[in-house]
Amino acid sequence: MLHIRIIAVGRLKESFWRDACAEYSKRLKPYANVSVVELPDADPTRVGGDDQAVSREGEGILKALFPDEFPILLDIGGKRMSSPGIARALEELPLAGVNDVALIIGGSCGVSAEVRQRARARWSLGDITLPHNLARVVLLEQVYRAFKIQRGEPYHK
Repeated sequence: MLHIRIIAVGRLKESFWRDACAEYSKRLKPYANVSVVELPDADPTRVGGDDQAVSREGEGILKALFPDEFPILLDIGGKRMSSPGIARALEELPLAGVNDVALIIGGSCGVSAEVRQRARARWSLGDITLPHNLARVVLLEQVYRAFKIQRGEPYHK
């Protein structure tokens, strides 16, 4: 079974975001071992600017990654991924010997060059900018949808 860790900068403060993530995490249990790691975000006004915030958050992301994980960065400049594309990508990883995946959602100022270099792939969910809370919900929903697509199981349209 595929192990997927979503590494996300920032925590979900509102209950509706937590509830939505919990619902998709529950739905994913039959398909994959999925967990979420929340990392502290850095307030640029308190740490000396955007670059310092990106650097601190990047250090946290890199420390959170396991050596054997395949890190995939969610990045607006990454490869545009459709729902069937995510399904194919997640299906192909185990065939290539990858069983542990880290899907990375950076902070509001972006991610460090070191995180970009460490990423083995960069995926884009589209050209729009999503708030990080919503990006996490969308990512969990798309991972769930991917497993439904892989198995030919019905999913609402």
